[in-house]
Amino acid sequence: MAKFEALIQFFFHPIVLLLDVLSIFIIVIGAFLSLIKLLQQGRNQACSSTLEKNKYIKAYLGSYILLSLEFLIVADIIESIIHPTFQDIIKLAMIVLIRTLISYFLNKEINEFSEG
Repeated sequence: MAKFEALIQFFFHPIVLLLDVLSIFIIVIGAFLSLIKLLQQGRNQACSSTLEKNKYIKAYLGSYILLSLEFLIVADIIESIIHPTFQDIIKLAMIVLIRTLISYFLNKEINEFSEG
């Protein structure tokens, strides 16, 4: 049984690491694209107000953060399956709760920007 657990850890630990790196990559790409949109906003002072454009950029960046949080939650779930101790399960529950709350309020804010 110990060999099977070692095999599972050997196989899934790189997947968890890959998901963590992918999450960071998504945030960096989102921040970079949002910065480009912000810089373009400075050049194009067209029809809509600066406040509306800033709300759009904030919602745009928020969508990338939400996507990144989803990947982090998946990575944490896989990691808790790999290391199923009680402490890891409690840690996972707290992390998922915090990230779910962040996702909920960030999604709510994005929807307000989209409607308003």
